[in-house]
Amino acid sequence: MHQIRPYQGLEINGFILGEKLHQGGFATIWDVTHALYRTPMVMKVPTILDGYDGPTIVGFEVEQMIMPRLTGPHVPRVMGEGDFSQMAYIVTERIPGPSLLSLFKTAPRPLSEVIEVSARMAAALHDLHRQHVIHLDLKPDNFLQRPTGEMVLIDFGLSRHDRLPDLLAEEFTIPMGTYPYIAPEQYLRQRGDLRSDLFALGAMIYELATGVMPFGQPEKLAGVKKRLWRDPKPPRSLRPEIPEWLQEIILRALEVDPARRYQSAAQMVFDLQHPLQVRLTDRAHKMTQDSAMVVFKRWRAMRKIKGFAAPKTTASQIDRAPILMAAVDLSPDMEPLAAQLLRSVQRMLVIQPDARVACVNVIKTAILGIDQPVDDEGNNRHIMRLVALKAWAEGIELNDDRLTYSVLEGSDAATAIIDYAEANRVDHIMMGARGSSSTRRFLGSVSAKVVAEAPCSVTVIRLRETGAA
Repeated sequence: MHQIRPYQGLEINGFILGEKLHQGGFATIWDVTHALYRTPMVMKVPTILDGYDGPTIVGFEVEQMIMPRLTGPHVPRVMGEGDFSQMAYIVTERIPGPSLLSLFKTAPRPLSEVIEVSARMAAALHDLHRQHVIHLDLKPDNFLQRPTGEMVLIDFGLSRHDRLPDLLAEEFTIPMGTYPYIAPEQYLRQRGDLRSDLFALGAMIYELATGVMPFGQPEKLAGVKKRLWRDPKPPRSLRPEIPEWLQEIILRALEVDPARRYQSAAQMVFDLQHPLQVRLTDRAHKMTQDSAMVVFKRWRAMRKIKGFAAPKTTASQIDRAPILMAAVDLSPDMEPLAAQLLRSVQRMLVIQPDARVACVNVIKTAILGIDQPVDDEGNNRHIMRLVALKAWAEGIELNDDRLTYSVLEGSDAATAIIDYAEANRVDHIMMGARGSSSTRRFLGSVSAKVVAEAPCSVTVIRLRETGAA
């Protein structure tokens, strides 16, 4: 069948092409309208030449497989698609404004902006991973931004959906991706590890903070191979005002072995939003690259490596590295219940050893009037609760980088817990429930409201004599 070439004024399946918005090496982007849609839209059409177009064709087929399955604010909504029988295309909503490339061209950016933008990029990436997709070509060009602030990921031609066939792996053996950002395991032809995206995100944060790409701009695969043993210059050596905790986050994301990186984008978001609770290691204090001897030893270890251990699926990796929230009632009369909650958290960590645990307590403030920051003895209530919360968590055997403490304040404890869970992308809440009473049945309970409204699963712990949840 005759292949149609796109041009302004072309009508296909009710879509009318307007102005050409972008001419890339692999596709063109067109403004497009349709009588049934009032939403601003764009059409992406692959550029098919007379030469070898195999990667372009397969990559576009991958996009057509993946994009209609994606939902939510962090991906464009698909409005229509066409196959190669006439003209292949994908029509999506139009996200106004440029990509993040324009922002990166002005790097280094103010640190407050670096942190805020990085957290929103990581949040978008976590949402993508939760939908079983690894992007594998993260770069500034592939992040757009909604007017409401959410980051939007685009260009899924090199992506992997772990519930669909990996057409690129089936047909091609060469590594694919944008060389300044791809992870070492991508050089080794591994396409099934969501932590590859975390490496690329770490490289982007490095660039945004320093104005320099961590591994330069290699044009050949040999330049990518070197990152199996060559570490980047520490960001603080290029920009001393970068805080140690931010360097810790960046260099952890850029670890060669995926097992030493963040294990989920949600955990990365958590650290970006809670800098005072980031555990500092030697990474945070580095001011020079590793010595020649260290690099040589790493080269000897890596020169024959065939791959790194990878999770079976994206979902299994997220499940293995969840954020667990332990909502603890520290009232004196609730000590037995708090102890039971601690034992339940310990049992959960046996099943999910890579989890992060966020220990939370709520100070209930007055609905009306002025809150009292000190108790009757003149002690700061917030500090006293924080000390008590840390004492409660002494039995949780986790490194400091995976065990955090927050004392919340609010007139409604359930709302405070729910808001924290939503803001921090908590995967599971564990909390205790007081004994039943006629008053509590009439007015409702904190645990009942959390179960009903939380954005994640909830386990409610009760003492044995009142029944098990």
